Amino acid sequence: MKPVEAARRAGFQPVILGTNIHGYTHARSFHETYGVKPVMIGKIKLGFTWDSGILDVELHENLDDDAEFLRILTERAEELTAERGVPLLLVPSTDIYVELVTRHRAALEEHFLLNTPEDSLRQKFMDKERFYQLASEYGVDIPETQVHKVGEPFELEVDRFPVIIKPANPNAWWRNQHKIAGHRKVYRLNTAAEVREVVTAVEASDYRDGLIIQEFIPGDDTNIWDAVLYLNTEGKCELVTLGRVALQEHESHLVGSYTAIISRFDEALMTKYKDFLEAVGYTGVANVDIKFDPRDGVYKVMEINARPGRSSYYTALLGHPLMKYLVDDLVFGRRKELTLAKGDVLFHVAPRYILRKYVTNPEVRAEVKRLIKAGKATNPLWYRGDRSPKRMAYLAGRHLRQGKKYAASTWRDGL
Repeated sequence: MKPVEAARRAGFQPVILGTNIHGYTHARSFHETYGVKPVMIGKIKLGFTWDSGILDVELHENLDDDAEFLRILTERAEELTAERGVPLLLVPSTDIYVELVTRHRAALEEHFLLNTPEDSLRQKFMDKERFYQLASEYGVDIPETQVHKVGEPFELEVDRFPVIIKPANPNAWWRNQHKIAGHRKVYRLNTAAEVREVVTAVEASDYRDGLIIQEFIPGDDTNIWDAVLYLNTEGKCELVTLGRVALQEHESHLVGSYTAIISRFDEALMTKYKDFLEAVGYTGVANVDIKFDPRDGVYKVMEINARPGRSSYYTALLGHPLMKYLVDDLVFGRRKELTLAKGDVLFHVAPRYILRKYVTNPEVRAEVKRLIKAGKATNPLWYRGDRSPKRMAYLAGRHLRQGKKYAASTWRDGL
């Protein structure tokens, strides 16, 4: 079916910002649920989405510039509206695009349907120092945390090692990555001397926001948990899902990106995050990163992203595609009662041979094996509806490269 005809039959046209895994799983969800082909706008050619048969990619080098961002999206909105004659649904897939969309929300709402938190609230979630203050105020458990203001005298307060260092402002950190000696997404450090070395390198850069220094919660990848929530435009939560991470990326610049998740159900935990987000007036998709602390038996929130995570497609495997919640809310004005999703599924974007080798927790390893054997494991990057030869060749190459990357990475050591 031609894109114009498909959009008219669906009653809307999705526009996805970002060309990464997140963007591809959104596109797959739209395609398999509605048969519609999203328009994807981004900066970088990536194999996950390039030459895909289920989306149309458009690249713009200066898309992260405010003026260019507004110009590009406004012009494309006018063209798509004239051509397809249906509402346009805007879906940002990464933090940079969430920031741009929320900052220019008033102008964008003249052309697009969208559901993100208001920019003032988005800033509180994006700035980790402000987020931890907000979480503590509402009784959400967090790790032991010190915030260092870059430019001020430094004295280490966290006294148990290892410790984690990460930016209070991830977007500013990413923009300054080439100006920070030894830049990483997250640092795990074992001595006070290593901490001082990182702080000194950051102080010498153009990054001027805070540094978060946290006690590292012990345990391997399987102590990490993930929750996904959808709150409609009226601020009412309609969906909560929960998953236990079986494996994450082990390259230092990708730590926190999950490659395998097993669905879970914990009513008290799921309700806690739902109550928190409703209380602060949140709207849109929220992705909660959690780690279970075996020392006190408490689930502690590391961060909440104002967007779906790259692993959030497991909601679709549970029968609750996030994109359907967006469409029902924004396009058709349908409200849903709260669902705390239950199911028995394995989401993964790492090959099964990687899972067999690197998931070492016996309980989780057994579950991974069981779910694969039962046919309940899905890698959403491999989609029967998207058989482009070039993209399939990329995925086959990635399948082999991931083994080398896991073998060479060191993040897992010393957990």
